[in-house]
Amino acid sequence: MPTFNERENLVAVAEAILLAVPQAQLLIVDDHSPDGTGLLADTLAAQDQRVSVLHRDRRSGLGAAYRHGFRWLLERAETVAVVQMDADWAHDPRDLPRLLAPLMGDADVTLGTRYMPGGGTTGWPRRRRLLSRAGNLFARWVLMLPYRDLTGGFKAWRRTVLESIRLRDTNASGYGFQIETTWWAHRRGGHIVEVPIHVRERSAGTSKMTAGIVAEALMVVLRLRWETMRDRGSGPG
Repeated sequence: MPTFNERENLVAVAEAILLAVPQAQLLIVDDHSPDGTGLLADTLAAQDQRVSVLHRDRRSGLGAAYRHGFRWLLERAETVAVVQMDADWAHDPRDLPRLLAPLMGDADVTLGTRYMPGGGTTGWPRRRRLLSRAGNLFARWVLMLPYRDLTGGFKAWRRTVLESIRLRDTNASGYGFQIETTWWAHRRGGHIVEVPIHVRERSAGTSKMTAGIVAEALMVVLRLRWETMRDRGSGPG
């Protein structure tokens, strides 16, 4: 769970996660939050051995925080599955058992999906809903992928698939990272399952969405399409 200035949300979200999945370990990756989120995370870790904290020396984006956290987790033999989620209550911790359930079967990745029956958003302004829908449709069409929520960040990974994707080759710093990793899992032949989730607007703190993040995501989609075409062109004719 990456954090930047999430002091108002952190304690309650962490408690809800560990209540929903008591056997889980919670890794908080803090990008040197000036509001003291990292110090608060240290306090939580001192109080509960299930909580660990990674401190990064500067804010360098969501993608960089996830890459750092994923590598840290994959270095530990006890890691079986990894869930990624936001710290701002956009993702409901009560959905964690549903997100993990497909991994107990034959799924390799579970995508929490807003854009399927049973899913949706609450409290989002119209402009944000339209932007999200359009971005997902654009990514699906350009990359020719069947998944209905490529930009969502509530995902569960089987360890083996997370190891197989090229984290070193992902370079998006924002929400484009979500598209990159799902694209890599698909290319690696992972069995990807979607489950409906309801995402809500944050009640505390400020959104990290910027025009630059949106632009980066669009460029990520175009780059991945180019890589797909290049790889096909270099195959046997």
